[in-house]
Amino acid sequence: MKIAISYPPLESEKGIPLLAQNRQFQWFTEPTYIYPMVPAYAATMLNQAGFDVLWDDAIAEGLTYVEWLERIKREKPDIIAIETKTPVVKRHWKIIDDLKRLETDDWRLTTVLLGDHVTALPEETMQNSRVDFVLTGGDYDFLLLNLCNQLSTFNFQLLTNLSPGIWYREDDKIRNTGKFSLNNNLDTLPVIDRDLTKWRLYSEKNGNYRYLPGTYTMTARDCWWGRCSFCSWTTTYPGDGYRVRSPKKLLDEVGMLIEKYRVREIMDDSGTFPVGDWLKEFCDGMIKRGYNKKVKIDCNMRFGTLNESDYGLMSKAGFRFILFGLESANQNTLDRLNKNLKVEEIVEGVRLAKRSGLAPHVTVMMGYPWESKDDAVKTVELAKYLFKSGYVDTLQATIVIPYPGTPLFDECKENSWLNTEDWDRYDMRESVMKSLMSEGDIKELTRMLYKSFASPKYIMKKIISVRNMDDIHFLWRAGNKLVGHLMDFKVKEKGC
Repeated sequence: MKIAISYPPLESEKGIPLLAQNRQFQWFTEPTYIYPMVPAYAATMLNQAGFDVLWDDAIAEGLTYVEWLERIKREKPDIIAIETKTPVVKRHWKIIDDLKRLETDDWRLTTVLLGDHVTALPEETMQNSRVDFVLTGGDYDFLLLNLCNQLSTFNFQLLTNLSPGIWYREDDKIRNTGKFSLNNNLDTLPVIDRDLTKWRLYSEKNGNYRYLPGTYTMTARDCWWGRCSFCSWTTTYPGDGYRVRSPKKLLDEVGMLIEKYRVREIMDDSGTFPVGDWLKEFCDGMIKRGYNKKVKIDCNMRFGTLNESDYGLMSKAGFRFILFGLESANQNTLDRLNKNLKVEEIVEGVRLAKRSGLAPHVTVMMGYPWESKDDAVKTVELAKYLFKSGYVDTLQATIVIPYPGTPLFDECKENSWLNTEDWDRYDMRESVMKSLMSEGDIKELTRMLYKSFASPKYIMKKIISVRNMDDIHFLWRAGNKLVGHLMDFKVKEKGC
């Protein structure tokens, strides 16, 4: 049985879709490709179970839609699994219709959709498309293996051993196996087959990497806080579902990536990297094995969690880039988002991380329904201060989107804040929530965030910091990304 793990082309004048391994969908003017970790685990597990696996990321490969359909016709997979998100789910419904029209008398295609949107609204997708199965929850690598094992043995009428979290059709009725569970032991996961999953597609076109080639790991699922009201992955990985692989498992994987693939930078995309004794054991292992001299490690972290000693150990162990969710400079907003964060912890957190030799990166959002323009300007001013002080190196700014299944979406429904429930428009190219600010103000303030570091002092620091060609290439790529982000949030002229 042949299984395709697919990302069909999503052709649009808006740009390149940032879909895989992403908690918030966005169209990018400047291409960025992120290694999709859970699908990569799924492909590896299926391959080890004896299935013929086709890694089919047509977005990262730059295929046209026609070229992709021709490949599917040529490869004739038995099952095709597609990760979807809110802004593109309607496109995927249409793609499934196109795929069904490709079927012949001697070839039938079973279609599967998975991801956070269909986890939140599985019945919607079953009703609005011809999809055969929907997998809910974040452990859809385990679920897909379970499904394929069943389909290789039984027909659709005899699916008796499906795991919880799967929706399907039987006797023209929509059925499901109950609420998904997150009880899988992550230490049972295999080492990802990087060759099978074409890791090179994602090794360079990623703004986080300073040193190339780079790749991803994902040691935990997903964030041990897991309660931020806007995060789409709270749908697939609720806070009480946090699990982590052992430090030794990650150390062994790092060693393999260094020796086999000559990787020079690794982004671990756990929602929040493990802390406490786990972090100390991992850092000590990086130093003892000498990996800290051969590769740089990047990770996501929460403010108010680590002290200066922790940051110092991470720096010594080879950590470079550390991402914090700042989101807003207004305490009321942080409280309403359930960030469990105080504004004063933001400055102190990035200051300590920077002083320890790390490169802090912050994420910020604009367009909260309850924030005035004056409130939003406070966030811009904080960003300017952090750059001017040298406490942060880079920033990502977005428009806040209330994804279905999140507490923020529920709050919007309760307060009649939604301008639309047309999922196509939930792509950050506009605000879909009512706001005290105009659409133009939201976009311009988002652009101002990207411009916030454009001070002569900051630019001079970056120029002075150049030590080698890696630094020069990184600054060139960063400049291109900045121009792309400014285009992403360009305010349209009236009448256009």
